[in-house]
Amino acid sequence: MEEEKMNLRLDMDVRKLETEKLRKGRNKAEGDLDSLKIDYKMLRCSVKAAGLGKTSEQWCQEIQEEKIKADRWERKFQEAQIRNETLEKSLLKSRNEKDELKARVVELEKTLYQYRNRNSTMELRASLEKIEQMKRRVEELEVALQRCEMRIEFLEASEER
Repeated sequence: MEEEKMNLRLDMDVRKLETEKLRKGRNKAEGDLDSLKIDYKMLRCSVKAAGLGKTSEQWCQEIQEEKIKADRWERKFQEAQIRNETLEKSLLKSRNEKDELKARVVELEKTLYQYRNRNSTMELRASLEKIEQMKRRVEELEVALQRCEMRIEFLEASEER
């Protein structure tokens, strides 16, 4: 029982760490994407300002490469989001299972308490029966003692005569 609790705690800790790792990765991806967007804007401004002598074909190729990079980062970000959602669902499921297990533990503890009380009741009844038997035996012995005392008195009275 204790081992199951420990395993649940360990599983939860691992999932929390994985979730935190994914969040950090997502934040880094977002930062990289923002940085890439800023770099792209700066490049466009520099190109306009400097009037670099590239052909429109070269510009189109460079823009296409940058779009590919941006798309790659966007996919990585979306994948991280999907992994994060999956982990959050898994964490929620684990919490539900934990709550179910806690409820089951409470139910089992109640059952154990009832079982112990029933055993105590049975032991008390057995003890009461033994006490009643002992009382009857004491009464029998008292009656036998009284008879003996009466015989002694009768014998003493007979001796005196």
